Amino acid sequence: MSWDDDFDADDAGERRPARTAGGWRKAIGRVAMYLGATVGVVALVAGVVVAVNLIGTARNPDGFAAPAAYGSYVALPPTTAQPDELDRSEGDPSADGGTASPEDPADVSGSGPKRLPMPVIDGDWLETVADATGIPVRALAAYTLAHVAVAQEEPQCGVDWATIAAIGSIESDHGRHGDSSLGESGDVRPPIIGRALDGDGVATIHDTDDGVLDGDATWDRAVGPMQFIPSTWDRWASDANGDDVADPHQIDDAALTTARYLCVAGSMASAEGWRTAVYSYNHDNDYVDKVARVAQEYADAVG
Repeated sequence: MSWDDDFDADDAGERRPARTAGGWRKAIGRVAMYLGATVGVVALVAGVVVAVNLIGTARNPDGFAAPAAYGSYVALPPTTAQPDELDRSEGDPSADGGTASPEDPADVSGSGPKRLPMPVIDGDWLETVADATGIPVRALAAYTLAHVAVAQEEPQCGVDWATIAAIGSIESDHGRHGDSSLGESGDVRPPIIGRALDGDGVATIHDTDDGVLDGDATWDRAVGPMQFIPSTWDRWASDANGDDVADPHQIDDAALTTARYLCVAGSMASAEGWRTAVYSYNHDNDYVDKVARVAQEYADAVG
């Protein structure tokens, strides 16, 4: 090909002027300039990426992949009467070294083994933490009592009040969903009843309690501040307030049942164990992430 090839007619039938040797060199120079600029930009970007990775790796040896969220572990709340100082009630299985187990649900008739009297959570601590977290004092008392009780029963479980509170927040805004409110007795009125589990965008669960807990004799519905399905409540129900009735609409009972139910999945002392336990409560990873986020917020609030 010669320089004269540029005299071919253009689309309008006119001939283009010939490229002189000088013009071609200028074109080459411009191309070289553009290529140089491009290479410079690429090198700059690559340098930034390398630098960010080096900094990120130094701060996070495991790399940039975000680990699965899991809840924080908070210490036992202070009590005005330590569990070891409480009198053992006659028939308490822990009096002879045994421990209560979530596999043996509370006998709501009152004829079963007696539980230890619950300690009293320090009132000043409750007020301070309630202010810091936004959790109502009465609900916080239930969550922390459950933490203390399960720490006695199953110290290897590792469930804490922040996790229980996070579930209570998500499930019912601590017993305040809709028009419901949490009374000083711990009862939620009116009762919080979930939608019918009739398979329409939800699981299909036919009635298991003759409508006793949820008022629906056709389908089951989640009930109470911790939103238990009646069949689950029937198996794991706990009486935390000592009135010989395990009531899913009473927050002490519901919180203790939640804690025991989580422990069934195994130890929550690791990130994997924590996620497994919360996933057993609701088979949804987005739900687990949300519980983790709220639990961490509560833990951060108390330092």
